[in-house]
Amino acid sequence: MNFSDRLGIILQRTVWQRRVGSWEHEASPGLERVIDAVVDAASVGDSDRVVDLGCGSGQVALRIAGSASSVLGVDISARMVERMLDRARAEGLANVSGRVSPLETLSLPPGSASVIVSNYVLHHLGDAGKARVVKLCFGWLEPGGRLVIGDMMFGRGATSSDRQVIAGKVKLLASKGVGGYWRIAKNAFRYLFRVQEKPVSRERWLAMLADAGFEAIGSRAVVSEASVVFGRKPQAGGTAAPGH
Repeated sequence: MNFSDRLGIILQRTVWQRRVGSWEHEASPGLERVIDAVVDAASVGDSDRVVDLGCGSGQVALRIAGSASSVLGVDISARMVERMLDRARAEGLANVSGRVSPLETLSLPPGSASVIVSNYVLHHLGDAGKARVVKLCFGWLEPGGRLVIGDMMFGRGATSSDRQVIAGKVKLLASKGVGGYWRIAKNAFRYLFRVQEKPVSRERWLAMLADAGFEAIGSRAVVSEASVVFGRKPQAGGTAAPGH
């Protein structure tokens, strides 16, 4: 791991350690729709062993836990993991466990998960980091296992759809007055210099899943900036699992 990657991990851990108290109150209606879409696409059953990458305080993990055999939530922030486990205990969910780890250094046993989900996390990784995590997920999944990723998915402004997403975000923030203009400036800096937010297009995500070996690949647009992509690991012997 190079210096830039290590610095990025330190930055993300610091940011999310500080945001644990406010994160649950900051979710927009759009983000709730993405959570709903991830949960729906995961289609979790009572025998599924689920891993939630970048679990935060459990927005997806706790929704899924009631239908799953087990859920492991992984997050870079120890305080986020603690918050998720506190919420799980309060809701009587005994099948939820947590691990504190950057996704870049996470290690799981091969074939140990039947479903892996991630929501609004992987845009914090660089392009090579995204592709590496997708390939790692392929190894962590059992044959026939499913990967579901919800995230902001748009490119660098080269297409009309990219420009529409960017214009829509600017218009929404500008409507909030002075605070909104400050967020426009802050987000523009992050986006242009890829400091924290490093989204890529839905087409790039679909290509990463295909390159990693997934089949039955698909996507769903959810809100203007966000989509869900999903795929299955082929069954043993190389036969793709049927779509769901």
